[in-house]
Amino acid sequence: MNNMKTLFLFSLLTALLVAIGWVIGGFGGMVVFLVIGAVMNFGSYWFSDKLALRMAGAKEVSREEEPNLHNSVEEVANLAGIPKPRVYIVNNDMPNAFATGRNPKHAAVAVTTGIMRLLNERELRAVMAHELGHIKNRDILIQSVVATVAGAITMIAWMLQWSMIFGGGRRDGRDNPMGIIALLATVILAPIAASLIRMAISRSREFEADATGARMVHDPDALASALLRLQQGVQANPLPVNSATQATAHMYIVNPFRAQGMANLFSTHPPVEERVRRLQAMATGMPL
Repeated sequence: MNNMKTLFLFSLLTALLVAIGWVIGGFGGMVVFLVIGAVMNFGSYWFSDKLALRMAGAKEVSREEEPNLHNSVEEVANLAGIPKPRVYIVNNDMPNAFATGRNPKHAAVAVTTGIMRLLNERELRAVMAHELGHIKNRDILIQSVVATVAGAITMIAWMLQWSMIFGGGRRDGRDNPMGIIALLATVILAPIAASLIRMAISRSREFEADATGARMVHDPDALASALLRLQQGVQANPLPVNSATQATAHMYIVNPFRAQGMANLFSTHPPVEERVRRLQAMATGMPL
């Protein structure tokens, strides 16, 4: 179901890009911006592991330094049927974890010192299963492709805005009121719609990673318990909101920022309560 939802949302995002091209009146500029966005996001995808780990301040640790963590990651990797990823630790009281890497052969998993103090061994194992679920499902690739299209839409809308300011948006007979309204709607609404669709896809991949991880270790209750404890831990020790943390927030297993009312609408993570409900349904064998 989550995979079908992801496909539908990506198709909707692509349709939005085509619609913008139609409003502008030509596909040449759209193709140019799409190529630019693709190049930018390909670079981000190729070097995503190094960038994310560096921005988080992660340090790679050996088995000798963290034997229990390495054993847990290795066990889950064997269950997932993927190579064991590199293991990193982030010196931060905020309890959280994330995975990164362009494919299962070039992947890394990182945990904060906060999560290692907060969770018991069973819960931490379930969290590792969730993160390796992202790797197994190739969610880094999915998110990079989605970012390419969403980024291209935002870039086109931005360029169109400046074109309208300097009079370029009125060419090809589009100086009638309806044409101007269509251009204004594109400039204002298209980036918002693209961002909302991208966030919806991110939430869908979180649900899928939850299900994949729970099936992997046959312990949805442990992951549900971990999510609840992590949410409480983040409320007590959230990440500071800045450009660097916002760029990597979607990678963590739970939203690293303190919940703030309507801001949840623009969160890249689904509500923890809904994630827990689905995991508990898995544990009892009930249909979702």
